[in-house]
Amino acid sequence: MESNNSSKRFKRIFSKRGMGQVITVSIGLIMLIIVFGFLNPNFFSYRNISNLLRQIAPIILIGVGQSYVLITGNIDLSIGSVVGMSCMISATLMTKGMNPWLAVCISYISSIFIGILNGKLISKAKLPAFIATLGTMTIARGIAQIVNNNYNTDSIGAKAEGFRNFFYYGKTLGLYNTIWIALVMWLVFNFILSRTRTGRHIYAVGSNINAANLSGVNISSTITKAYLVSAVCSATVGLIITATSGMGTMDAGNGYELYAVASSVIGGVSTLGGQGILLGTIVGASIWGVLQNGLQFAGAPVAIRNIVIGIIVIISVLLDIVVRANKNVTKSKSKGKS
Repeated sequence: MESNNSSKRFKRIFSKRGMGQVITVSIGLIMLIIVFGFLNPNFFSYRNISNLLRQIAPIILIGVGQSYVLITGNIDLSIGSVVGMSCMISATLMTKGMNPWLAVCISYISSIFIGILNGKLISKAKLPAFIATLGTMTIARGIAQIVNNNYNTDSIGAKAEGFRNFFYYGKTLGLYNTIWIALVMWLVFNFILSRTRTGRHIYAVGSNINAANLSGVNISSTITKAYLVSAVCSATVGLIITATSGMGTMDAGNGYELYAVASSVIGGVSTLGGQGILLGTIVGASIWGVLQNGLQFAGAPVAIRNIVIGIIVIISVLLDIVVRANKNVTKSKSKGKS
């Protein structure tokens, strides 16, 4: 009896959207860790592991944001620019003497505005997600450049020490606060996606938007919520970058769109919508981080690291398309027999 219950639980776990790929890439992650540890024992040092987790944390956050959007069947190209905008707005305001936490609030409000704009342009104005977020990507980057008159900011100063410790340098229970921030936000957004009506609506919109509309799902609200999550995650990463460097840089967040998509699709989130879980985003971000860190230990140049990540992303998307196509063929055959 117990074996039957265990078998049912096992099947239920595997039946979850994207769980099969999560397990597969988790095995790949373990193999990567073993290989890099064998090549250089320093890979397993406490210092390296601690710093590696802190490097992975921001990628998890933007991966969560991109995952929400991808599951609705859309994409967010503005993520990196919102990261940069959040970084520059917060740093500029702090260098002007504003209370750091008030500057944090203004950065979040500005980023949320971009998220709402993305959602409405796509759901109400019916712009393709690629075009809408390409436009807001340019707008957000322009804001990042103009807030300090096209210059990087000065140091945010000693008054922002509490802010810097909270977002980057401080530790709680032996772990850097950056890691805790990513963990808490992941738990919150994972709960929303997997346990609430909003999450069910997000999957429904990505699976079949017309069927979701006929079922009474508010399409505009659901898509906007997904982009809001993306904006909040991006704003947080921008604040982490400000805390890390102690200043605002106009190129902050450049290339983060790639990291966000990579962590999502490697972790099993479908670019075609309706499939994926946020547990996979953690694994995908970890693979990205381990590859970057391990190849650096191995002495590989940055160009090679980028090429490897790009190849993995392409393979992940191709696998998703092949699996989807096979499922559709199987369904068609079963319908024909019936």
